Amino acid sequence: MGGSEGAPALRSKTSEGKAAEVERLIGPTLTAMGYDIVRVQLSGDQRPRLQIMAEHSDGSEMIVDNCAEISRTVSALLDVEDPIRGSYHLEVSSPGIDRPLTRLADFDRFAGFEARLELTVPQDGRRRFRGRLKGTNEEEVCVELPEGEIWLGFDQIQRAKLVLTDELLAASANKARDGQRSSD
Repeated sequence: MGGSEGAPALRSKTSEGKAAEVERLIGPTLTAMGYDIVRVQLSGDQRPRLQIMAEHSDGSEMIVDNCAEISRTVSALLDVEDPIRGSYHLEVSSPGIDRPLTRLADFDRFAGFEARLELTVPQDGRRRFRGRLKGTNEEEVCVELPEGEIWLGFDQIQRAKLVLTDELLAASANKARDGQRSSD
């Protein structure tokens, strides 16, 4: 099971609607800066909130200064292009430990960890699943449930997110410790 070789791993569901338009505008610049977009969301009516979730392309830790750099750059781009009418609140953040899974490659990257997934249409009479990620093939995500493995079509996954567990916290702490050692 490996989605990391070839184009299928690049498949993603990071935004939709007006947020997808924003992502198309800012994506090339953020990529050139060394960031990957995890998710772009636009929510609210009176004063909309534009949330941009990003991470370093190389997997290194995001810090507040990175978010500020992205915010300044995105603000300048959106001021010129003006894809959102009226005023809005811009929020830039890292995906966090219990992050959303928006790219097919995320399901391979976080194989072994527990996740919650919600489908657009029921499969086997269910829309919601919680289980251990097992990896992907070119079109599907494998999840280990208490009753056994199930393959879910990536295109049918409406939203997915890692579950905050002791195991995930320990892995995150180890990664941070390893990153600290390499920068010393």
